[in-house]
Amino acid sequence: MHPHLHTKDNTACEDIMNALEECHAKGFLWKSLGMCSDTKDKLTLCLRAERVKRTANNRGIARSKRDEVKRLWDDIDENS
Repeated sequence: MHPHLHTKDNTACEDIMNALEECHAKGFLWKSLGMCSDTKDKLTLCLRAERVKRTANNRGIARSKRDEVKRLWDDIDENS
């Protein structure tokens, strides 16, 4: 599933989103002939790059939490 496009998290891709909306506003025939495909591909790549950054950040946070829990359990085991 795609993320919600117009949120505070997607500010890096906002220019490309606006360009795609402008392209889509030109009409059905414009879209159906593939005139917006390049912009859509750019948006897909931008959103993917943002997702990869977010995933890496979340992974780092989870790793630090897991290490903290392990340290606390090791401390409990030593003092028991």
